[in-house]
Amino acid sequence: MTAPRKQVVVLDYGFGNVRSAERALAHVGADVEITRDFDRALNAEGLLVPGVGAFAACMAGLKEVRGDWLVGRRLAGGRPVMGICVGMQILFGRGIEHGVETEGLDEWPGTVGPLKADVVPHMGWNTVEAAGDSQLFAGLPADARYYFVHSYAVRDWELEVGNPHLTAPKVTWATHGERFVAAVENGPLWATQFHPEKSGDAGAQLLTNWINTL
Repeated sequence: MTAPRKQVVVLDYGFGNVRSAERALAHVGADVEITRDFDRALNAEGLLVPGVGAFAACMAGLKEVRGDWLVGRRLAGGRPVMGICVGMQILFGRGIEHGVETEGLDEWPGTVGPLKADVVPHMGWNTVEAAGDSQLFAGLPADARYYFVHSYAVRDWELEVGNPHLTAPKVTWATHGERFVAAVENGPLWATQFHPEKSGDAGAQLLTNWINTL
């Protein structure tokens, strides 16, 4: 008997490659819906928050559809959320672009700032230093390459877990000019700076790994 397909909502708030995400998730077996409907997004088995463009614009678009409340409500109930590209960046405390500071969702402390490299944006394929015991990168070789397009990044991981009974987030890094956070796994909240939906077989395996946790 075939297991039912996992229901995933791609949040449509005006800032993200929603069709690419939809195709990639459907390709690996998810039942995908693109919507900005709060209740449908709240009750789906998985929520994917894409994001392209400026941090401030993405935050404004997210708030227009009550996406800030949506993410908080889902995480409070232990329901999986995955952010991609700027959809990862807005999960941090703040973003600074062109000298303008914008508050993020503050699920993790930290600042999204300009990437310091000879060539910006960081556009193209790159490897990552996956966190130990990563579920997100399970089954993927260390030399797997993922597709990045960004000019801003989180360069320092600031969250400290003082309680030994709590599981510390798993942080994956990449390097382009300097090291930056490439992915995070933190309970029901996962995120990638790169685009798994544009990362070929490696990206498909990564999305499969996420869907398998739903």
